[in-house]
Amino acid sequence: MDLDALSGVIAYKHTGESVTTVTAAVDRITIQHPLSEICDIELSGQVTFATGRSSMEISLQVAKAPEKGARVKKEDVLMTCAFTMVSLDPATKKYGAHWYWQFLADIESRSVKISPVLVETAEEKRLFAQGETNYNAKKALAKTGLRKQTPNDEETDLIHAMWLRQLEYHDPNVATQKPENVVYMDSTKIHSTQIMQPQYRNRHNFMIFGGFLLKTTFELAFCCAASFSHTRPTFVSLDPSTFENPVPVGSVLYLTATVAYTDPPMVNVGDISHDISSEHASEQQKSSVSSKYTRIQVRVDSKVRNIEHGETKPTGQFNYTFLVEKDIKVMPRTYSEFMIWVDARRRAERVSASIQGLEETDGEAHARDDGKKARVTE
Repeated sequence: MDLDALSGVIAYKHTGESVTTVTAAVDRITIQHPLSEICDIELSGQVTFATGRSSMEISLQVAKAPEKGARVKKEDVLMTCAFTMVSLDPATKKYGAHWYWQFLADIESRSVKISPVLVETAEEKRLFAQGETNYNAKKALAKTGLRKQTPNDEETDLIHAMWLRQLEYHDPNVATQKPENVVYMDSTKIHSTQIMQPQYRNRHNFMIFGGFLLKTTFELAFCCAASFSHTRPTFVSLDPSTFENPVPVGSVLYLTATVAYTDPPMVNVGDISHDISSEHASEQQKSSVSSKYTRIQVRVDSKVRNIEHGETKPTGQFNYTFLVEKDIKVMPRTYSEFMIWVDARRRAERVSASIQGLEETDGEAHARDDGKKARVTE
């Protein structure tokens, strides 16, 4: 909630009070270094990408508070993230369902143009270029989603391999039994229903503050990962998430959390070459490599219902990644669950690239926290 609130303060410092600014999306929240001791922390941020349209990207960081007059050291940066804010006409507040993706195409006709950000130093130019890269990446992801493109050949083979594995588990003529550490996806779901109270509204109207939605979905995702693994999960990252529709005060918010993917996965690409339906296949071929740690991706779907009219709208999808010290795997069974698994697998590959240091932040590649280091949890 504090990060979203800070984004709003920074946005208004850039635009002034003459417009209404709302949170459109949250880019990946990533742990850079875990908090290893109790200390004061400093939240800071700035507008890093704004070209004169209605949107702006605000980059934030959470770091150990430095000594007075000193600058924050790289090793003291605990977490980084970015918010996309959009400015609207305060009189009309023009936006509709899925308005953020409409913005990617042509939001200028419905919103208010703001001043572009002026970049002068080399660091500012780097941040601006990174913001432009993020903007283009979001447009590219929107075009490659499973609603617009079918699974590729490798993903199709993985789905078929898991389906064959599932048949073995139910075949009385095959000795293979479902391992205890394999859990069906439909049994991982947990739900939350709550009325939206006015103390969580934003500053403009009776719409719920976006930071509250992030807090609520994170707590449910944490509970889902914990109940799935029976261990205490460690937060690794939040994937880019979009607020699709506003949530009015007095409405009912429905949340559903599901374990969408586990890494190492149930079936690896290398398993595809083996005939896993054969009775003579080795156990090594029939199961992916066991691991002491498992990364769990939890998908939280949210929707809001108008009490008076019974109208229900989606409000966003949030994908959290946690690490647990346990070898546990999730297995989809229906076609819808397989599509959730494929979508989560694509996200997991991007998370892995970030953790392994394949993403650049300051011109150099840096590894992120993988969740295995000791940290303060209470």
